[in-house]
Amino acid sequence: MSSPIACVGEPLRSASAIVATSARGYHTLKIDGYRCTKATPAGEFLQSSQFFVGGHCWRIYYYPNGKDSETVDYISFYLKLDEIVTEDVKTMFTINFAKVLGKRLSWPSASTTGYVFGGKQMWGYPNFIKRENLEKSEHLKDDSFTIRCDVVVVHDICTKQTSTPKFVFVPPPELNQHLGDLLKTEKGADVVFEVGGEMIPAHRCVLASRSPVFSAELFGVMKEGDTASVIHIDDLEAQVFKELLYVAYTDSLREAKEEEEDIMCQHLLIAADRYNMERLKLICEEKLCKYIDAGSVPTILALAKQYHCNGLKKACFDFLSCPAHRRAVVATDGFKNLCKSFHSLVMELIAMPSPP
Repeated sequence: MSSPIACVGEPLRSASAIVATSARGYHTLKIDGYRCTKATPAGEFLQSSQFFVGGHCWRIYYYPNGKDSETVDYISFYLKLDEIVTEDVKTMFTINFAKVLGKRLSWPSASTTGYVFGGKQMWGYPNFIKRENLEKSEHLKDDSFTIRCDVVVVHDICTKQTSTPKFVFVPPPELNQHLGDLLKTEKGADVVFEVGGEMIPAHRCVLASRSPVFSAELFGVMKEGDTASVIHIDDLEAQVFKELLYVAYTDSLREAKEEEEDIMCQHLLIAADRYNMERLKLICEEKLCKYIDAGSVPTILALAKQYHCNGLKKACFDFLSCPAHRRAVVATDGFKNLCKSFHSLVMELIAMPSPP
């Protein structure tokens, strides 16, 4: 016996929709002089004028004493297709009092029963309401009441293809991965940075496209043919510069240990400001917001002030809007250093309104 063939690869996907086209309308019928209509014998009806919905003629039949012997204590209402048809007419309809207290009347809903008019031309509500209940209700006023019949006529139901089967699947963009591999393999590197005693190769065109500062340094001051030049960077740690390059090539940060992420983000924010990499700067701001506490807020606030990080500054001030937080921060050495270096920030804090 042969083994079943295994299916591999992506499943084929397609979609379709069942679409119903319809027309709708409503007719109101006022029973004026209700007491007189009670003289109509059981099983006999009074009818509305003709009305049109969905290209068909309709009437409402009103049975004051019920439609048959089983409904003699009730008022019955029926919807009648008032024409001869050669094909069935699919409908949904409801009959309600025209003014239902505290309730807005709506069109027939998904829970409304569907009816077919054709062989049978009349459907309705044999037990619409007991006469004694109507006579005690607020629906009957000045010996009259009004009902409303909402009708939906279904014209056509068909199936439509909403998408074609998919045979070609386009993978997500891979440029960031390819550029990351280029940085990792150093293939084609044409510039070297010396940072913290380490030699770090890179690619001029990639860096120049990602940072106007790199562009000026690599193509402005240096000669284009001097590919063996080494650029010395003295004020950044090697690990921070490597992370800066990784973001420049891949537009994303590498996962960092939680206990190291806040310090790395502080250094990266400074580097991003230096090289005018605004998106990286905002990423660092966003990450630093979650590390704001009584111990870190003086340092983070000073960083926000010095490097014009308005969102980060607002997050710090939001933390300090709590009197308990302010008291805890004022007691730290970090706050004392903040007072010495950023007197204007301290004045802003003093002017901060207390919460109600």
